[in-house]
Amino acid sequence: MKFFWRYVFPVIFGFLIYTSIRLVNDTTAKAKFWERPWQTNTIEITGVVVVSFLLYYAVNRLIHYFQKKQDTVISGKSILKEFGLVLLVTLLIIHVTIIPLVALTDDGLQLNDYVIANIIPPLFVLLYFAIVRGNQYLKNFVHQKLLLEKISNDHLQTELKFLKAQYHPHFLFNALNTVYFQMDENISEAKKTVEKFSALLRYQLYDQQQTVPVSQELHYLENFIDIQKVRTTERLRLHTHFDSSLGNQQVYPLLFLPLVENAFKYAGGDYKIEINAGVKNGAIEFSVINSLPQQLVPEKQNGIGLENLKRRLELLYPGKHELKIEKDNNNFKAFLKLNPETSGEN
Repeated sequence: MKFFWRYVFPVIFGFLIYTSIRLVNDTTAKAKFWERPWQTNTIEITGVVVVSFLLYYAVNRLIHYFQKKQDTVISGKSILKEFGLVLLVTLLIIHVTIIPLVALTDDGLQLNDYVIANIIPPLFVLLYFAIVRGNQYLKNFVHQKLLLEKISNDHLQTELKFLKAQYHPHFLFNALNTVYFQMDENISEAKKTVEKFSALLRYQLYDQQQTVPVSQELHYLENFIDIQKVRTTERLRLHTHFDSSLGNQQVYPLLFLPLVENAFKYAGGDYKIEINAGVKNGAIEFSVINSLPQQLVPEKQNGIGLENLKRRLELLYPGKHELKIEKDNNNFKAFLKLNPETSGEN
């Protein structure tokens, strides 16, 4: 293919230029170029083909130069400069080669010969330049777009990993507190809690690279709830209901955990927590309600867990999730709805 573009195409290009010049010139002069001496035609054709090689080389050198110096932002001013420089170089080559050739053949250089020589070859050269350079502009645009998408995706992946990592110390702090208080009362039970705690850590460390079955996520929550019940008051009224239809639907892990964590952290007053999970119209619905202290009601029942959850949902389920947080004097309610078939993380 390189051979064609380097050696065959310039010849074809030269023949097109020469044919166009002869057609225009002979039409106005009412002449027939095939009736001219063959020596004259041969000299002109050979000369034009040689010039076409010079034009081809010069234009491609300019294209290479423009491509190397091209700014990130393409402007109309820069495009006009490129076309202007190509036209200037083309006219210079024509005046050094074609114009003298025309002057030494036939009846010499006439005004119409001069005009035609300065119009037709530049038009062919500018057309070639526009096609090749436009193709480069298109490739550069596509490349820049793909590069920006890759950078954006890498940034989002990094942010997701950071948000996931933040759950570990947050959860670790709460779980270790549970074990610490339990050891003062029952060593045997504390060991069982440590075993459950180890299982939870394994889930966080190894099972969150991709989506997981929702049943696996709910099993994780059950173990988490068992640990939390150890350190809560006996007055706590805990009710959980996980719909049996929840099974192999794929979800990203640790999306329900912050809501449950938050409930155990702020439960007070009537010491009531309700946790429900089910399926409605193909979407998974998860809700948590906890009673609030009667006196010191926090202005924001919010922390690092809920803030991270909001950001992860934006990244993993953009436009495909619903998170509602409501608070009154007695209860704090959190509702999460998501579609397990659509997600944003790879």
